[in-house]
Amino acid sequence: MANDLTLRGEATPTPAGPARRDDTADRAPGPARSGAWRWPWSRAAGRGVLLALALPALLAAVAVAGYALDTAGVVPDVLRHLWRWAPALLLGLGVNVGLSVLAMALGTLLGLFVGALSLSPLRAVRSLTRGYVQVFRNAPILVLIYFTTYVFPFELRLFSWSVAFPDWIKVVIGLALPASANVAEIFRGAIQSIPGAQWEAAQSLAFRRSQIFRMIVLPQCVRRMLPPWMNLYASITMSTALASLVGVHDLVDTATVASNTVARTDFTICVYFTMLVLFFAYCYPISRWTRRLEARHVRH
Repeated sequence: MANDLTLRGEATPTPAGPARRDDTADRAPGPARSGAWRWPWSRAAGRGVLLALALPALLAAVAVAGYALDTAGVVPDVLRHLWRWAPALLLGLGVNVGLSVLAMALGTLLGLFVGALSLSPLRAVRSLTRGYVQVFRNAPILVLIYFTTYVFPFELRLFSWSVAFPDWIKVVIGLALPASANVAEIFRGAIQSIPGAQWEAAQSLAFRRSQIFRMIVLPQCVRRMLPPWMNLYASITMSTALASLVGVHDLVDTATVASNTVARTDFTICVYFTMLVLFFAYCYPISRWTRRLEARHVRH
């Protein structure tokens, strides 16, 4: 009978079996994926770049308008003094931003090292790292800045050579210590939040421990660490205002010098309000970007 069906050109019936699942139906609509690696927060990063570019443009527009009004003679004395001190205030803000970037970079490197040691199988190593984290997380930042300012020498001597040890480096170290303790806790929490089933599944596929950490665990940890890391950076940036107490010529010190030079109550209120606006203009976009990343992490 099978030969007859073949001769007639009819299809031979196939035995019934389980239907194959079409995985393409479950995929979310969107552009086709390419082999190139893409930054997962490109849209949020684009908004951050636009905000960073819009701020200098806004300041330039305000500068042009202020110059036009100043030449016309219709600007109040307070705003005229503020306009003259504006470049120095912006340079002072740049000092604060530089201190925060250096402190966060140093604190991140040290914190990742301490966080990795906190996962050591040796109990003594875990105890030492836990003590380091508890000490510097619970110490006031002002105390740490004074500590690093007066503990480290004012100049380093090597044979007949002497190199100055400036105060801004001491401030960076004083800010990096609490930052490293917080980064260590962020890193440890991110590692421990990865389900153990992923480690076991990767080991069953003959992955080495270094490969599991580099290819599976670390990419997930970066996504989970980024929002709290950015919150910490914003906090460190605001803490740089304490640098003026140890002689660093930053935004706060510039505002104080301007206030003492002009010696007017209305100008003092105006210059410190301007300092508040500058800090807010720098830290608020970071906060908004952090909230977007947290919402994205919850969705995914």
